[in-house]
Parts: sequence; C-alpha cells; structure tokens
Amino acid sequence: MENDKVITAHELTKKFGHFIAVDHISFDVHKGEIFGFLGANGAGKTTAMRMLCGLSLPSSGKASVAGFDVYKQNEQIKKNIGYMSQKFSLYEDLTIGENIDFYAGIYGLSNKQIKEKKNDLLNRLKISGQEKTLVRDLPLGWKQKLAFSIAIIHNPAIVFLDEPTGGVDPITRREFWSLIYEASAGGITAFVTTHYMDEAEYCNRVSVMVDGRIEALDTPANLMKNFSTDSMNGVFLQLARKALRSE
Repeated sequence: MENDKVITAHELTKKFGHFIAVDHISFDVHKGEIFGFLGANGAGKTTAMRMLCGLSLPSSGKASVAGFDVYKQNEQIKKNIGYMSQKFSLYEDLTIGENIDFYAGIYGLSNKQIKEKKNDLLNRLKISGQEKTLVRDLPLGWKQKLAFSIAIIHNPAIVFLDEPTGGVDPITRREFWSLIYEASAGGITAFVTTHYMDEAEYCNRVSVMVDGRIEALDTPANLMKNFSTDSMNGVFLQLARKALRSE
C-alpha cells in the first residue's frame, strides 16, 4: 500500500569526485517490514544507509524516511529513527541504567517517560535489579539485546541495524532476532545489514547491492527460486561474483 511506505528512494545517488558509491538506487520499504540490505564490502551499503539516516546528503535523486526529505529534513529524520551497529552502540564505562537514561534523553523523552520506559525495558530483558551493572561487564549477546532495546526506546518509525549480530553466537543471534520480530509486529520497520546469510532468510524482503547498484530485490523465497539455489548464501555468491570493486 502506498500510504504505508516509511522509506522511499528514487534514483538515489552519492558521488565522491568521480567515484559513484551509490548509483541510482530505487526501492520502497513498508511499515513493520523487516528489510534486508545486503552487499559485499565496497558495494555501497554503508553510504546508502548514511544518506537514509540523515548523516550524508545525496548527490542526486530523491528519498524520504519516516515521511521526511533527506535533503531538507535530516534533523527530523534523526528524531524518528533508531540506530545500532556492531561497532558502537553503548558506552562501556556507563551502567545499564546510565546508558538507558542517556539515550532516552537524546531521543527527547521526558523524565517520566524515561522512568516508565526503563522499567519496561529492564523487565522485558529480565535484568531488573541490574541497572547499576557496567555495560563492559555484560556478555556480548546481552550488550546487543540491550543496545537494540535502547535503539527503539522512543518507538521510532524505523530502526537501522548495521550488522548488529556480528561476533555473536548462533543461539544469541536467534534470541536477538526474536526482538526484531517483536518490534516488527508492533509496527517498527527494521532495516538490517548483515553478513550472515541465514539471517537474510529471516527478512520479509531482501535487496542485494553490487558496485553501488541494487542487483536484486525480492522475498528470500523468490530470490532463491529465481537463482536456482536453496539458500540466500547461494544467491549472494552468484551476485557478489559480478562485483568489480572492493573496500
């Protein structure tokens, strides 16, 4: 449906001098969808995501995120999205409670809202009574689950997840994905990059970028059928072989 689109991109392009990092990509993402955004190193995923998060202006093309224009309303975009990555999401030298307070404050929640949301988050993750624990003392899997929960504490329209489960064991990865499904069921759109092809199969739809362009976009089932393979890894390998550049 047209009115449930939370991300729209048309001919979105980003150039650095003569280098075209993102080359006229077009796609839509719908409310509550889990959208996989795949590509080998150098494919342009990170650059595209930075434009959609309001962190980098496009060179040309059009895009809107949560109803806001990427050229003129990037500050509004930042207020209506969540973001987490493998590399940096939480402050290690702050406690669980301090991280929650800090990010909830950045997202503009009132003190009353922060208290309510914090209690709900701690209960859902079953870590009530541990809010004074330093984040550095948490196992990696728990850090990632906490980071995700904080990234959506303000109930954003979209959460951008940049390789969120990197280095996490398979069982914890499945537990993490249950949180994504829960958020999706509540109407939050998840825009996910991952190097784990089994995770790509958990997405509603998947796009695969090669050398700055979207070379394939469909449901995992349709992609596997169209590429005559029984896994998303097979799809990815067939497309990645076409790549001419790498980081």
